Amino acid sequence: MPHTVVIADDITGANDIGIMYAKAGWKTYVYSYRDGGRQAYLPCDALVIDTDSRFDTYEQAYRKVRSALENMPLEGVAQFIDKQCSVFRGNIGAEFDAMLDALGEEFAVVVLGFPDNGRTTLHGIHYVHGTKLEESQFRHDPVHPMTQSDLVQILQAQTRRRVGAIHYETYAGGPLAVREAVREAGKKYQYVIMDVRDNADLALLAQALQNQRVLCGSSALSAQLARLETRHGKDTAAKTLCSRRQNVFCVAGSLTPQTVEQTAYMREAGYPVITLDTRRIVEKKGREEEKKRVYALVCKAYETGAFVMIHSMNREEEVAQTKKIAQKAGMDNTQISSLVSAVLSEISVRVIKDYRICRIIVCGGDTSASLCAHLGIGGMRVLEEIEAGLPTCESVEEPHYRMVLKSGSFGSRTFVEKAMETLCLEEKCGEKA
Repeated sequence: MPHTVVIADDITGANDIGIMYAKAGWKTYVYSYRDGGRQAYLPCDALVIDTDSRFDTYEQAYRKVRSALENMPLEGVAQFIDKQCSVFRGNIGAEFDAMLDALGEEFAVVVLGFPDNGRTTLHGIHYVHGTKLEESQFRHDPVHPMTQSDLVQILQAQTRRRVGAIHYETYAGGPLAVREAVREAGKKYQYVIMDVRDNADLALLAQALQNQRVLCGSSALSAQLARLETRHGKDTAAKTLCSRRQNVFCVAGSLTPQTVEQTAYMREAGYPVITLDTRRIVEKKGREEEKKRVYALVCKAYETGAFVMIHSMNREEEVAQTKKIAQKAGMDNTQISSLVSAVLSEISVRVIKDYRICRIIVCGGDTSASLCAHLGIGGMRVLEEIEAGLPTCESVEEPHYRMVLKSGSFGSRTFVEKAMETLCLEEKCGEKA
């Protein structure tokens, strides 16, 4: 069995934490939940299970996490991690509780900070690029609007277990002082949230928490933990050399400012970027017509180039119009979001199959989960990091898709272009071979 088992609430988050181990030389695999049934996992150092539970009910999320753990052999696993969104969107309390219940534990340390992506925690208050969480872009999240910044309050509202915090002043005493503070906190609380100001704090926390059985939070701490644990040999996943030009396909369903900017950059740079009119997909007739229209434009673009991007409407007024039409049809924000992802995936699968595409970029967790499900991808090996928390991966089933599954709120403005170039690197190597 692996040294570390991770349960993640969405597929981009699973890859995000997976790369933290892979880049330290750990052999790392990500598998989909598949109703919690026991699977034949490939030998690895870090095993990550994606429950795709962020948009589930509290009860569904709890059941998935608990059954995922109860249906895998756990003997020999040194550490368990419940990986959540770095701004606490989703069923945080349900999933943390499910992990403790499944393992028969009553205490976990929570480290949410991810400085490389602008997430920091000071005195229990969470910030996004220096702005309080409740005043950041996530206040307007269409499904999980974040209207508080105090992580203790956010988590306490979702669990009956007691939640406390340890502040950064304790860190001046080094790892021993932190371990003692955690031990004392465990006498009063079942969850304790740690401050994170920068990567130096993460390095200190990794030393202090290296032997902690249950950890919860974002992926950033895992990068530090992986460096402390020496694995037998370096994982060197071989790159398949290709002697012919390979098409790259990109689909974006996220409405975050980062993905909107990345989409705009690709259009400005002259790449073919095609917009799905989400206002037309609520009714079946309009949906089928829109799918045909977008597909035809993709085909035309591939006549002259090797890259195409499709995306859902992302202008504020267009999104509002889509929501209004959906509401009239009896759909809430979660339902219309899922429908958009499904339609994008249906178009994408047709393109991928018809053009035999094996290099794919997906922007947005919901869209990534939907597309992987449509393609029948049940497991992936995490390969190399492009930017912080954003890796390439390869499906374990045939055909072996090389993919980049990007969290909507991650990545620089030029990330999609970087991802495209990374996926094409093997093609260039193949041409030189």
